[in-house]
Amino acid sequence: TPEEARRALAAFPGVEVIDDPSHDRFPTPADVVGRDAVLVGRIRKDLLSSRLWLWEVCDNLRKGAATNAVQIAEEMMRRALC
Repeated sequence: TPEEARRALAAFPGVEVIDDPSHDRFPTPADVVGRDAVLVGRIRKDLLSSRLWLWEVCDNLRKGAATNAVQIAEEMMRRALC
């Protein structure tokens, strides 16, 4: 459900859920400039299937490149994969 997805995503490190349609509050690319966080919002159920739709934004220069590489290396070390 959208509620379960919100809770699961909000519990993940580095993810912030911004999802308040009643106040037109959802993540935009401007919200993440210069930040490492991944912002998720507009979480809703598909009207024709059991799928969910959501909107996700991140600063691709920070999260998509350098930070992501560091986080992958840290996770590999945590799992003793390297």
